[in-house]
Amino acid sequence: MAKKSHQTHRQAVAQPRRRGFMAAMTTLLVFPVIPRLAHATQVVAVRTWPADEYTRVTLELGSELKAEHFTLDNPHRLVVDLHDVNLNDTLKQLNGMVQPDDPYISGVRVGQYEPDVVRLVMDLKQPIAPQVFTLKPVGDYQYRFVIDLYPLVAQDPILALQQQFEDDDPLAAVLEDLAMNQSPGTTVPKVQGQKAPPPPKVVQKPKPEPKSAPSQRPILVAIDPGHGGEDPGAIGPSGTREKDVVLQIARRLQKLVDAQPNMRAYLTRDGDFFVPLHVRVQKARRVQADLFISIHADAWIKPTARGSSVYALSQNGASSTAAKWLANKENEADLVGGINVKAHDKQVAQVLLDLSTAAQINDSLRVGSQVLNNIGKINRLHKRGVERANFAVLRASYIPSILVETAFISNPEEERLLRSGAHQEKLASAILSGIQGYFKSGAALAQRS
Repeated sequence: MAKKSHQTHRQAVAQPRRRGFMAAMTTLLVFPVIPRLAHATQVVAVRTWPADEYTRVTLELGSELKAEHFTLDNPHRLVVDLHDVNLNDTLKQLNGMVQPDDPYISGVRVGQYEPDVVRLVMDLKQPIAPQVFTLKPVGDYQYRFVIDLYPLVAQDPILALQQQFEDDDPLAAVLEDLAMNQSPGTTVPKVQGQKAPPPPKVVQKPKPEPKSAPSQRPILVAIDPGHGGEDPGAIGPSGTREKDVVLQIARRLQKLVDAQPNMRAYLTRDGDFFVPLHVRVQKARRVQADLFISIHADAWIKPTARGSSVYALSQNGASSTAAKWLANKENEADLVGGINVKAHDKQVAQVLLDLSTAAQINDSLRVGSQVLNNIGKINRLHKRGVERANFAVLRASYIPSILVETAFISNPEEERLLRSGAHQEKLASAILSGIQGYFKSGAALAQRS
């Protein structure tokens, strides 16, 4: 009897459990719920970098991402399907990060398209040529999924300079090729508006001039603020970012140069966006610069390191261990900033980086000495002579090129000076004095020799 009663009790308990289970199953059938993926990729950060040249959108993730993308017209949109991604609050923040003055994106919509697919739709202000790629972990970054939005018709930020003198540089179309996701050297379809119209001809009365009259083209100085965008450069004890202070110094130097008679300045970046190293070189070549100056702020593991330095290119080893270490660190900027390797032709890049000559390096040492001596009047020098190392950004063919480490941003006192507008102005003035001293010494202008 006891055994029978025990079995009856077990059955009585089991019946409500089964009824509860069936009710739960009915609920699931009536109200379908999209399951949370057990092994989905987590988006840990989202960032946007709007600029006239291109806008970059970055998703940082805990693991590598699989994605597909396509564009739509009427209206213009870019659709990106992210596979095996959880739609979390971080990803939803992307729409609020779009700035009103973004040249390419008007808004972003994010939603669960399928149980294992999150769809990202970018509403565009103009047709674009997207570059979408993944970057492996480097530095403080985890995996990064990068969306670069280039204009379909490449913008020309140096149109005003090109109209002043003939530009027959064979590399003039390289940036347009990159923007259109083409390999340099391939045939680019002619698009109305892609080439700037020639400046109008002005009829003037002929003036007697000797055949050896100097060109009216101004001395052109390419100023290269280091780092930018995803690459902050070195960071000081108080959080000062190298990319910010060097851009401020570069802008001050640009104004000083433009104020000089028969001199003009051109910035390789005039905003917070990333420019690959060899594209900085290409830009200087495209405007046929007579001088290339890359501006940086040094850092070291010990906060006591201080002083300014100037570097020139070396093809036969660095002048010191520290110079070699610094060159290796600066040459890694493309890894941190994030370069789409497939979109850049390695052969063209290699040609650009191998054209430096002994004459160019000698001229670089001359202008470097002038700049270093003038900076020494307003700031302590870390090294009293121009150092040499194999900096990729200094391989600008015929253009004399130097890299100026304005100060050690890792030194608390020098970090404070770098944040000071007055000290930035002093640095810019000292660099300008070095430039003027170099050209007054009879330096040949690269494009006129």
